[in-house]
Amino acid sequence: MWLSDDEQRVWRTYLSMSAALQTEMNRQLQRDCGLSLADYDVLVALDEQDACRVNELGERLGWEQSRLSHQLRRMQSRELIAKRGAGEDRRGATVSLTAAGRAALAAAAPGHVTLVRDVVFAGVGPTQRRALERWMTQVLGRLRDVAGDA
Repeated sequence: MWLSDDEQRVWRTYLSMSAALQTEMNRQLQRDCGLSLADYDVLVALDEQDACRVNELGERLGWEQSRLSHQLRRMQSRELIAKRGAGEDRRGATVSLTAAGRAALAAAAPGHVTLVRDVVFAGVGPTQRRALERWMTQVLGRLRDVAGDA
């Protein structure tokens, strides 16, 4: 069974918007402060929680373990994060921001926030924001249900 014409149009528009937004956020961060969007995602997640177990960070970001390991290795070599704990045992290792990581996040956040406000939220009122949030929350809930069934 195929999507209806309306569903297909909305779905394709969503996919195009999502890809273009990811690309532009990455460009803006690279241009303004030399961070990738993946760097920024990790920095924000760690800023929201002082220190975090590696596996918990992966769950929060929704990333595969191999992607997270490579990303953390790159960020650790640039001294943006510190990894402590049980060596290769990811269950015991914790990750936290370094002073350089906090500084990088502080430098990156204003430009990122401006881009998101100007591109995503411009012209969107409170009622539309609440409707979008409800829709996205419902989709995430159904995805969790599907993942739980797997």
